[in-house]
Amino acid sequence: MSSLMIDLHWHDWLSLFLHYAMLSLISIGGVITTVPEMHRFLVDQNAWLSDTQFNGSIAIAQAAPGPNMLFVGIVGWNIGLNAGGFAWAAFGLLLTLVGTLLPSSLLTYFAAQWGHRNRELRAVRAFKLGMGPIVVALLVATGWILAGAHRDAQQDWRLWLLSALTVLLVARFRVHILWLLALGGILGASGWV
Repeated sequence: MSSLMIDLHWHDWLSLFLHYAMLSLISIGGVITTVPEMHRFLVDQNAWLSDTQFNGSIAIAQAAPGPNMLFVGIVGWNIGLNAGGFAWAAFGLLLTLVGTLLPSSLLTYFAAQWGHRNRELRAVRAFKLGMGPIVVALLVATGWILAGAHRDAQQDWRLWLLSALTVLLVARFRVHILWLLALGGILGASGWV
């Protein structure tokens, strides 16, 4: 991933932190659901990362073992590298991770306490049921952004067929997703997708 040279001031770092704090509060279904907004803010609006750096950050983190949100730190690291080197990279990593973890952790703690005390209320039950479609829509939007990194992804019928088949196998036949990931790796290595 080639690096850009950017000049970030204290208000840019604060803006980055506050944006990640806001994303933390709307990351229902996991931080991966906020990828489209991260891309808009970091690549399109501020040009702090290139498309290649952004997509590479996600790909590296998703390939590594560990939590799904590793890409947040890698994105912060790359912003810091673009801003001037190792010290800024470490600062960017910490800033994005704290911005992502702190607000949602505090909200989750206090909301869980309240929800547990009021679990029989109709509003609490309705809220839980209503969040399902929102999470699915955010994951579809994330997939769409990441598919754009693949050349001709929107026109390649094999990718769409494979995606639809995967959804069917998981939803209808309860095939474990790890088997399907292994199959996808084999199909990718063989050149089919």
